[in-house]
Amino acid sequence: MGEKEYFLGWQILLPGAAKKFWHLIKQFGSAAGAWNASESQLVSTGGFNPLQAAEIASSRKSMHPKEELEKLSQMGINYIEFENSAYPEILKNIFDPPPGIFMRGGICIGGQLSVAVVGSRKPTPYGVAVAERLASGLSSAGITVVSGMARGIDTAAHKGALKAGGGTIAVLGCGVDVVYPRENKRIMEEIASSGAVISEYPPGSEPVAWHFPVRNRIISGLSRAVVVVEAAARSGALITADIALEQGRDVMAVPGNISSPLSCGPNRLIKQGARLVEGVADIMDELGLDRLFSGVRETEKSYPRLTGDEDKLIKLLTLEPLALDKLVEESGLATQQVLAALMFLELKGLVRQLPGNYYMADGL
Repeated sequence: MGEKEYFLGWQILLPGAAKKFWHLIKQFGSAAGAWNASESQLVSTGGFNPLQAAEIASSRKSMHPKEELEKLSQMGINYIEFENSAYPEILKNIFDPPPGIFMRGGICIGGQLSVAVVGSRKPTPYGVAVAERLASGLSSAGITVVSGMARGIDTAAHKGALKAGGGTIAVLGCGVDVVYPRENKRIMEEIASSGAVISEYPPGSEPVAWHFPVRNRIISGLSRAVVVVEAAARSGALITADIALEQGRDVMAVPGNISSPLSCGPNRLIKQGARLVEGVADIMDELGLDRLFSGVRETEKSYPRLTGDEDKLIKLLTLEPLALDKLVEESGLATQQVLAALMFLELKGLVRQLPGNYYMADGL
């Protein structure tokens, strides 16, 4: 067997324990050397306690890394070990990089400029719209959007990139064959077909709570910058931002309403020096890409032909939800006229209806 199989074997035995893996490599010289170490050597040199060493020795007897690699191939899962030329160079330089990456998809991860868009799992409609808009703009500029496929902002970011026809990478806190959250099954398949779904956890790994903070280092590690859109004071997105700073990545944030708890995170980051983001142009400028992508500019949306009533309403709508009665009051139109116009605006993809008879401009 080659080093690839031994890398895989250790990653199955020690899922999510990159630090321990690299310690073994340092002590034994190679993944193969560590794999062939005796139980006593695993204790004396590997740093395991006797019980851990006994469990590892027992598991090794029943595992055949070469067969495991063949199983992955049959499942349509690619395994890219650290020494493989396809392993993203940008990820190799982070603290405790994953020994290997399990991947579904065809995109060359690390082959293009990437930006992470992360945030709350329970965002406001404003946050969702902004995340979609930013991801769409980045995607249109040829930048890969990275996120964690969690509910809320992550999902919105992936959707925005997919709608723009660009590549997006979902970094999971479970196996790449495990759908989490379950409602994201369709979007997971879309990402796998046009981008990449990746994880350092072996197939079948469940989404255990501690997996997610650990995987955040990969989200930021794959990206030139991390953009935070809505995050509470104690949020996983802020963990990602902290890790990004440690990795030397740029951190940016979208400002929010000061009365919203979800604005605490990004507003605090801005106070601490993060770039304030109002649109894709701010991200490009911070990365020094304005000249490289001089043809990419955020322009006023080109609308389909609108009726007089529709035009009046579209000028009133923003990314902040507006109640139906407020639209009636400010437009001066009858309620039935407003409802009819809103229906057609929805069909044209310009307006989004929210629960409670609230409406907002479409984020894209």
